[in-house]
Amino acid sequence: MEALVCKKLGDPTALKSSISEADNDSPIILSKTHPIPQLKSPTSVRVRVKATSLNYANYLQILGKYQEKPPLPFIPGSDYSGIVDAVGSGVSLLKVGDRVCSFAALGSFAEFIVADQAELFKVPDGCDLVAAGALPVAFGTSHVALVHRAQLTSGQVLLVLGAAGGVGLSAVQIGKVCGAVVIAVARGDEKVQFLKSLGVDHVVDSSKESVIASVKDFLKARKLKGVDVLYDPVGGKLTKESMKLLNWGAQILVIGFASGDVPVIPANIALVKNWTVHGLYWGSYKIHRPVVLEDSIRELLSWVAKGRITIHISHTYSLSEASLAFAAIKDRKAIGKVMIAIDDERSVKSKL
Repeated sequence: MEALVCKKLGDPTALKSSISEADNDSPIILSKTHPIPQLKSPTSVRVRVKATSLNYANYLQILGKYQEKPPLPFIPGSDYSGIVDAVGSGVSLLKVGDRVCSFAALGSFAEFIVADQAELFKVPDGCDLVAAGALPVAFGTSHVALVHRAQLTSGQVLLVLGAAGGVGLSAVQIGKVCGAVVIAVARGDEKVQFLKSLGVDHVVDSSKESVIASVKDFLKARKLKGVDVLYDPVGGKLTKESMKLLNWGAQILVIGFASGDVPVIPANIALVKNWTVHGLYWGSYKIHRPVVLEDSIRELLSWVAKGRITIHISHTYSLSEASLAFAAIKDRKAIGKVMIAIDDERSVKSKL
């Protein structure tokens, strides 16, 4: 089968052309003869991958800068969707031909992946299969953060940093489903206009205006005291500025550090203002709170099927174009999700 293999750590965006098996300089190669994974147990299921999502964590993992560092070589990739290709003798929940989605610690940047039946989710009617492959990590992160941890309620003010990225857009939409007043921060006219089209209450273009001044003016006009929940996948200077907008009793959701700068949240100010700081490492829920994670994904799939949320796919690439796909994330070109279409690439692309 074809599979994207990380053979050494480094920047996967360095190669600006198609990847091949003979590339010596790139940390990733496209293997065309990788062994097809076999069923590991009676309850194992093999999935023919249709589409797999790129997340910033995948990029960091190939760089060697992610908290989890798998031994080399490895196949990157996390969330995916596809069609059940084979089932073990003990599988009772799925059959060959079923549409499914899931996530893995590694391995989805390939034509086939094997998972236990308990780890797979049926994609409901009305939910596009490619969109389902973009859902678990980004929307799962935001759903667990906002619904489970912060318990966001109607009328609260939600401030989303990096709002045009994969997790940012998911947070914006989930915030609207929860009935919150949503303020989004992004960079550039195209991203700002897209966020406005989603019905965001206020959008700040951080490349042109002061986040603090713009948000304060909006809060004053709406007679709101401040921000109740800060959703932060960015870190750095923007986090420091945003803390000046927080209400007494506000909640800070630490999602990631796309800026490359880990911010300092002063404990003395958190004490005086009664802030709650939530660290949110979504992947660890699979180990420590799997039921929360499973319920979250099922609810999200039902929301997609009902049209309550939509998954915007910004760019779609083939496995051989993975360097370009990672560059779209690194250079912040994407509005929403970046995908790799694997099986029957032309028909997948026609749906986007």
